[in-house]
Amino acid sequence: MADTKIYKASTTAPVNIAVVKYWGKRDAKLNLPTNSSLSVTLSQADLRTLTTATCSAAYEGQPDSLILNGEPSDITGARTQACLRELRARRAALEAADPAAPKLSALPLRIVSENNFPTAAGLASSAAGFAALVRAVADLYALPSSAAELSRVARQGSGSACRSLFGGYVAWRAGSRADGLDSEAVEVAPAAHWPEMRALVLVASAAKKGVSSTAGMQQTVATSALFRERVAAVVPAHMAAMEAAVRARDFPRFAEVAMRDSNSFHAVCADTYPPIYYMNDVSRAAVRAVEAVNAAAGATVAAYTFDAGPNAVVYYLEENSAPVVGTFHALLAATEGWKDSAAAHDAAAVPLDDATAGLLRAGIGRVIQTAVGEGPIPTDQHLV
Repeated sequence: MADTKIYKASTTAPVNIAVVKYWGKRDAKLNLPTNSSLSVTLSQADLRTLTTATCSAAYEGQPDSLILNGEPSDITGARTQACLRELRARRAALEAADPAAPKLSALPLRIVSENNFPTAAGLASSAAGFAALVRAVADLYALPSSAAELSRVARQGSGSACRSLFGGYVAWRAGSRADGLDSEAVEVAPAAHWPEMRALVLVASAAKKGVSSTAGMQQTVATSALFRERVAAVVPAHMAAMEAAVRARDFPRFAEVAMRDSNSFHAVCADTYPPIYYMNDVSRAAVRAVEAVNAAAGATVAAYTFDAGPNAVVYYLEENSAPVVGTFHALLAATEGWKDSAAAHDAAAVPLDDATAGLLRAGIGRVIQTAVGEGPIPTDQHLV
């Protein structure tokens, strides 16, 4: 009788938000970046993808399938197939070395995934999604691969996904090899090294981006003169300074580099022809609010950063929750997503000018209070 057992493995994977941005590819097929990047992995209690990977002889004759947030999703794309092809090859090598091992590599896959945050809205959904997919299939196949090895696989699905294979503070080394074997993620410091790091995500738009990251990168590489300076000088300096700031737990330095790099990234997008504008008036109001908080504190206690979207991510340390959380909560108390403790900080709110306050009240639809967190976590919560 044929083995109709359903083999399964599930994992959760985190969102990461870069403080030194990845933008531009030197090899689109392998997703090799033009520059290194560094990110903070965020807590899965607040932002995570849960993915279950299954395979079975009972699925014979059926194609691989993927269900994302309850809806069928295309699994035939080149990026997803590149990940699955490499994972299957690694499993096949195990099976060749052990004739008794179940021949899972030849079985159809059914993958089900769900996010607890908006997809394709500038919240790194593809990073968490591909990290969870790769980790879940690797666990399904019982691959003895390290997180660094799997980061090279996940990178082929989504560049920033390689960083979501780790927790804490993570660098993606751009590498120089044509085959991409030195383009992988590494842990700069675990979450426990600097656990006081907090993040407040201000969701300015949950709509799908007008210009995808992939298309935007191609336009920038082809047309921006500022981009060449960013790759050659700006990012290397920012990477060195950011890694030093993380290791020293130096928040003012961390904050300055994060804000300067975000500004540099969006300047490059604006220098693209035709220009790309991911930030909007609400985004710029969030920048002014952070500047007001820092001015009132007489020190740098908050840092803004923006990925390829309008949503602001504000980093701060737990000890400075009162002025940071208080300023935004006092303004946006009716907005969805606040934790119960937020209201306690209202008395420390920094006054904002009417124009800034009005834009934020009208334009922020959701907030997410979160913190630095861990990498992928296996779970017995199966979606299949």
